[in-house]
Amino acid sequence: MATSVRVEEVHIVWITAGLSCDGDTVSITAASQPSIEDVVMGAIPGLPKVFLHNPVLAYEVGDNFMSWWYKAERGEIDPFVLVVEGSIPNEQIKQEGYWAALGTDPISNQPIPTCQWIDRLAPKAWAVVAAGTCATYGGIHAMQGNPTGAMGLPDYLGWQWRSKAGLPIVCVPGCPVQPDNFMETLLYLLYQAAGLAPMIPLDDALRPTWLFGKTVHEGCDRGSYYEQGDFALEYGSPKCLVKLGCWGPVVQCNVPKRGWMGGIGGCPNVGGICIGCTMPGFPDKFMPFMDEPPGAKVSSNIVSVYGAAVRGLRKITNNTLNKEPSWRHTGRELTTGYQPTW
Repeated sequence: MATSVRVEEVHIVWITAGLSCDGDTVSITAASQPSIEDVVMGAIPGLPKVFLHNPVLAYEVGDNFMSWWYKAERGEIDPFVLVVEGSIPNEQIKQEGYWAALGTDPISNQPIPTCQWIDRLAPKAWAVVAAGTCATYGGIHAMQGNPTGAMGLPDYLGWQWRSKAGLPIVCVPGCPVQPDNFMETLLYLLYQAAGLAPMIPLDDALRPTWLFGKTVHEGCDRGSYYEQGDFALEYGSPKCLVKLGCWGPVVQCNVPKRGWMGGIGGCPNVGGICIGCTMPGFPDKFMPFMDEPPGAKVSSNIVSVYGAAVRGLRKITNNTLNKEPSWRHTGRELTTGYQPTW
């Protein structure tokens, strides 16, 4: 059970020094529900004062910026939320050098590996959040054959790991993360830190349940075409994309329902197949991306027969409904069925 003690200030220490492209940080600058500006400028009632320390968005540089990492390590900015962006490399599988690092050790003058920062800061963090697919489950860097032994944060810390406040790792996957999904999750945690929200609900993959409880297919604008067995056979078609390689029927993601920016966009909505980037099995279990998924070959063939019959019946009904009732006409005779009483 997480402790819920109201706090006045919360620092967000955001590490982008995993194996990644900084795409998740770039993505959240497009959020509007809420925006990162609303959070840090105190525009949302009930939130504690928020201080953001992200190397891509910070105005400090060099030692001034890194000082916040050392303050967090010393417990001088308690409480803080640790956000990790990028997959975690295995620094134990090589003889020299490092895979990923942030800052320089003042004694040895050597780079400080990202793993060391996670080891130092995670046990002292009020909450730990993995932002994006690389940080949550390893992503592209963790696919079979990679030389770094990359993994997601739950693989590194342990799936049963708990923060000092008793919270599990909170995973918000996406490649990159959908901006409002991440900011809404962060907002929930800030309200929880303020004592205004219960324990954040997560599924077995540590994703917020209200964001990842439904599949792409259930929110897809093209879902009705699947029901009718009407599939796109080339890109540019408005029909269901399953036969072109879309994994939407089995992937948990809300992007087709939510859109990407301002409610607009989302992979299938704009003609792109779903390749499963919010799932722990990504990317290996979804490759090759452009081929029809194995299960879809069976289900789509079955639904094609059923769907053809449904389309035929609906066409008959549609034609009937496109004709007005016979009693709407001019003339001296009333044929609506009304019986006058005078």
